[in-house]
Amino acid sequence: MNPLPHLLRLAVSLLAGACLPDALRAAADSEPTIITSDHFDMRSTETETVTVFDGHVVVTATGLGLTCDYLEVVSARIGDKEDTIGKQDRFKSLIAVGHVRIKQGEREAECDRAEVRPREDMITLTGNPVVTDRGNGTVAKGDPLIMLRNERRVRGTNVTITAPSLKDLGFDPKQ
Repeated sequence: MNPLPHLLRLAVSLLAGACLPDALRAAADSEPTIITSDHFDMRSTETETVTVFDGHVVVTATGLGLTCDYLEVVSARIGDKEDTIGKQDRFKSLIAVGHVRIKQGEREAECDRAEVRPREDMITLTGNPVVTDRGNGTVAKGDPLIMLRNERRVRGTNVTITAPSLKDLGFDPKQ
C-alpha cells in the first residue's frame, strides 16, 4: 500500500480544516467555533487583524479540534476603518506553537509548531511532527513535514513512513 495518497488526503484535510475564519463563517447547520485560552489579545491595523490566544488554547469547530500553548491568527480586515476591531475577512495565516495537536476525524497531527498559509496552500509542521491516519493505518514522521495542497504533494526531511503490511511479493521458487 502506497501511503502517499493517504498523506495527501490528510494534508488537504488539515489545510481545509485549519482555516479558522472560514470556520467562523460556517453554515447554520454546523457547530459553532469555540476558542478558549488563558489570555487573548486582538489588534487591528487598517488592513489586517492579528488575534493571539495564549495558554491552554483549545479550538473546537465543525469537524476540527486544535490544542496548543499559543495560537496566532492573522486575517485581512475589511469594513469601516474607524472601527476599533474591524470585520475579519480572508484568513492569511495561523501559527500554533507548543504541544500542537490538530484532529480531524480519524486524522491527527502532532508537533511543536504548525504554520498554516492558505494563500500558499501550505502547512508546515516542525518540532518532531507526527501525522497519523487511523483510517488507513499510516503514520508519517519527519522534520519538517510540508504539505502542499495545490501540488498534491507532501515532502519532508528525515522521514519515516509506517504503513500496513504489503502483500508478500516474494518470488515463487517453483516458477
